[in-house]
Amino acid sequence: MRSLLLAGGKSRRMGEDKALIEIDGKAMITRVVEALVKAGREPIRIAVATPEKIVDYAAVINSDYNIEWILDSVQHAGPVDTIIENLNDPFCLEQDTIQLATVDVPWITPDVFSSLENSISRNDEVIIPTDGDFLQPLLSLIRPKLLLNSLNNWNGKPLHKMFLEIPHSLLMVDSNLIKNVNTSEDI
Repeated sequence: MRSLLLAGGKSRRMGEDKALIEIDGKAMITRVVEALVKAGREPIRIAVATPEKIVDYAAVINSDYNIEWILDSVQHAGPVDTIIENLNDPFCLEQDTIQLATVDVPWITPDVFSSLENSISRNDEVIIPTDGDFLQPLLSLIRPKLLLNSLNNWNGKPLHKMFLEIPHSLLMVDSNLIKNVNTSEDI
């Protein structure tokens, strides 16, 4: 199963590139990629804003992993635009499901990704991990063909609200595993 790792953000609130911040001796992007690999989510398409980020991130990711680098056509356009752009690729549209991920969830585990796959129903466009209070749409397992139709009608609404308006399921997950790191206080 393929995955799409969103790594094109500005890390404005953090003040430095979140992807390269180390947690327990490993860059956050490395931790997320390793969880995807262990869950069988290769190839991993990593969407970045600039060619320099490919060099920076490749330096901390195991070169044996099946990584496909892609530049966002519009730098820092946002996650929805990046998802739409990548889902329009015929190779992504051929997939039954694609795992979304983002670099700022360093405590994510392969078990979360596996649980999403085991829990998605046939009619769902998306299955979203949640801790009961907070939805984490950028860690959702999506059905590209179905979701692309919904995303093409996106009207700027927050992604978590849009996902709740389409056929979906929720998967309860420990809040520590899906916690975002946006500021140094979050670490």
